[in-house]
Amino acid sequence: MVELHNLVPTEKKRKRVGRGGSRGGTSGRGHKGQKARTSGTVRPGFEGGQMPLYRRLPKRGFTNAPFQTEVVEVNLKRLNELFHSGEEVTQELLITRGAIKRNKSLKSFIIKVLASGTLDKKLVVNAHAFSQSAKRAIENAGGEARVVQER
Repeated sequence: MVELHNLVPTEKKRKRVGRGGSRGGTSGRGHKGQKARTSGTVRPGFEGGQMPLYRRLPKRGFTNAPFQTEVVEVNLKRLNELFHSGEEVTQELLITRGAIKRNKSLKSFIIKVLASGTLDKKLVVNAHAFSQSAKRAIENAGGEARVVQER
């Protein structure tokens, strides 16, 4: 039974540095200075007031990351599993049925249908791009491949 006299702490105590000991009065912190103090931490890249390296060097290059567009692939096999014959496949339906998992950090993405697997259902597929063999397979099954322009 848990009582006040037999409680044990749930976590280890924090080690206190700079209290004397086998290394003498400084306890491995050197002599004086900011890092010898109790709350003496400096941010990464701080060089004691000197202009830090990341500000001395010129800025170079360009990253296209904020404007990049991700291409999300959907295979015919997956469409065959998730949709019934005669249905219209849209971007919203692909997301809700779990055919594509959208990366939230990217602002835009396009859907490309690839011809991996077989399709034996008549579907109207709306996507941004199709491989030639996927388009042919959809049309051979009696469906329609519509290219959507919006992004």
